[in-house]
Amino acid sequence: MTKVKLNRIKSVLAENNSSGKDLAYHLGKTESTVSRWCTNEVQPSVETLYEIAKFLNIDIRELLISTK
Repeated sequence: MTKVKLNRIKSVLAENNSSGKDLAYHLGKTESTVSRWCTNEVQPSVETLYEIAKFLNIDIRELLISTK
């Protein structure tokens, strides 16, 4: 069974020259939690996606995989 990718957090972090460690520190989360988001093992809440988008200075939609 293939894991469905729902977010682009890992890609967007790389595009913005940021690390999961930086994001974890900014959000007050563990690096393990951010890593699980980056691998699409679990998904952050909409509120957390909003905070990630603010941290990266991007539109929240850039964090999601398009359905089209």
